Amino acid sequence: MDSFCSKEGHQQTYVSDSNARRRSSKVLDGVERVVHRSLLKGVGLTDQDLRKPLVAIANSWNEIVPGHIHLDRLAFQVKKGIVEAGGTPLEFNTIGVCDGIAMGHEGMRMSLPSRELIADSVEIMVESHGFDAMVCLTTCDKIDPGMMMAAARLDIPTIFCLGGPMEPGCPAWGRFKDTPITVQELFMVPSLVKSGEMSEEEAEYLEEVCCSGAGACGGMFTANSMQCLIEAIGMALPQMATAPSMGAQRMRLAYKTGQQVMKLLQAGLTPGEIMTEKAFRNAITVDMALGGSTNTVLHLKAIALEMGLDLDLALFDELSRRTPHICNMAPAGSYKIKDLHRSGGVPAVMRELGDRIDTGVLTVSGKTLGEAISGVEVVDRLVIRPVSDPIHKEGGIAVLRGSLAPDSCVAKVSAMSPKMMRFRGRAVVFEREEDAVDAIHGGVVGPGDAVIIRYEGPKGGPGMREMLTATSAIVGHGLEESVALITDGRFSGATRGPCIGHVSPEASGGGPIALVKNGDRILIDIPDRRIELDVPKIEMGRRKGAWRPPEPRVRHGYLARYASMVSSADRGAILE
Repeated sequence: MDSFCSKEGHQQTYVSDSNARRRSSKVLDGVERVVHRSLLKGVGLTDQDLRKPLVAIANSWNEIVPGHIHLDRLAFQVKKGIVEAGGTPLEFNTIGVCDGIAMGHEGMRMSLPSRELIADSVEIMVESHGFDAMVCLTTCDKIDPGMMMAAARLDIPTIFCLGGPMEPGCPAWGRFKDTPITVQELFMVPSLVKSGEMSEEEAEYLEEVCCSGAGACGGMFTANSMQCLIEAIGMALPQMATAPSMGAQRMRLAYKTGQQVMKLLQAGLTPGEIMTEKAFRNAITVDMALGGSTNTVLHLKAIALEMGLDLDLALFDELSRRTPHICNMAPAGSYKIKDLHRSGGVPAVMRELGDRIDTGVLTVSGKTLGEAISGVEVVDRLVIRPVSDPIHKEGGIAVLRGSLAPDSCVAKVSAMSPKMMRFRGRAVVFEREEDAVDAIHGGVVGPGDAVIIRYEGPKGGPGMREMLTATSAIVGHGLEESVALITDGRFSGATRGPCIGHVSPEASGGGPIALVKNGDRILIDIPDRRIELDVPKIEMGRRKGAWRPPEPRVRHGYLARYASMVSSADRGAILE
């Protein structure tokens, strides 16, 4: 019989098939379950199929999102591996929002809330039908963490098959000639056209060539950040996060994933034994080294809470202080995910981080992390820098506190100019992103301004929209080294510039950000982790006494229910 590494690190033989069917047998076995078996025979299953373990294929494939358009092909490979390893795969779908398409309008309110629906829908399907194990096929921003939350909640043998990165576009002429580009550059185009720096003809050309096909947008944005962290935490096979989306390597990895979930099932290895506090610390450390999206803070906290772990924001900042930023990835730098893969991928980053990574944790490979990444070397030292010669001595994300954000806020320092690490500016206040964007394009915002966009938090938005349209406008008008943007909303992983989000408490809860007035002085001090509103306490008390919460923007439907239940950003914007 084959063998497998248990949570103690020892080899153990496979358990019996009856134990592997512990859940599905309760649904399918015995004369009492004749109706249940008949219904599954109605979809084409045989008696032989029903005697095997049932493996859920939770797939977010759809025809809308480029990151998901190819997941049906990967699912085919996964199923092939499961069948050949003795299981019966059954596929179902869940929703998936494309953040790029939802960006800059009311649709973005639905993006973060979709995470909870994804987690709930996967839980419902698995628990209703008695699946023994699960493979999650996912690629993009909220789907990755939503499925991770479900995996933690269900705690059945689970492995992730990721969709991988989109190949960057490469224009043959114009401003970005011969330069790999992603949606990061495309979001700058409206400002460039409005300012006369780009023709409408070139904008139309870039629109055609930028998004080259299947996969997550090719920089270290939220989707690829989360894929890298799922691999780092041990829930996907090595190289799964960065292998080309449409390449043969990903197809082979998908097939191996199908085989591997059966080994996890036979060994009884579940996410509870993999997604430990040490594994989360590894993931945060990798995030800091990569300079990943600030959204990962929300998502890692939410996933950990499903495991019964409360990752304090102080831990993120502690690990950021200790971890050098060694990968100059887009949006801060020029390198794309394909460059990271060519250089050794996430395993090479973890090897380079040395004893900052706990290599004794278990992974879905059935091996310890140290065993899973052994033999990996850094191929290109320009992409994965030595820890002795990093891009920045500290990690890519900073957690700030102060009179403007008593409970915390988050900044992606890897994407900020050194000139903006300490900033004093005058507040220019907006109640929603659209008004701020119009003001930036209209020349109302200028050097020395601190743009405040409030009532965009989890409750106040509702939905905590990403402010990528606003940040892209700032960059497009050449203000990224002279204007700060502060919000109780959040930012796309494609954001660059002095942008601070997740301000807690949010404005709708009466946090200090609700009390800011035009012309107030704002202090940002990244090295000291401070963000201050320079207004006397007596005046703040007067403003607080006069403040009244605004009327809810949404009164019916899912967003209204979401707003009534969602926690603050510093709690991960979870439903409580």
